[in-house]
Amino acid sequence: MSDTAEVKIPEMQTVSALDPAETERMGTEIVAALKTVFDPEIPADIYELGLIYKVDIKDDRGIDIDMTLTTPNCPAAEELPTMVENAVASVPGAGIVKVNIVWEPTWTPDRMSDEARLVLNMW
Repeated sequence: MSDTAEVKIPEMQTVSALDPAETERMGTEIVAALKTVFDPEIPADIYELGLIYKVDIKDDRGIDIDMTLTTPNCPAAEELPTMVENAVASVPGAGIVKVNIVWEPTWTPDRMSDEARLVLNMW
């Protein structure tokens, strides 16, 4: 007989404090807000360019956004995160918005939507 016993740990479940309909509404409006932000040198919005990697709506309505830039030397590197923060903060019900610039995975033109490819004539 063994001195140890197998202990079963119940599965952890994450339950959001936000109503699913409210989360969906906010998600839709956040995407719409992101589509109003354009890189000053590229005539396509940052969402269609594929610069947004993650949007996390927290229980307190805070919003964390991971985004990248087309290049580390992007001339708009200082202003784009503020533009994103301001656009998303305008969504009704949004809490504090935090924008994180990430470099992994590296952005490539493959991340662009067909809409961005059409605007940039990259077929």
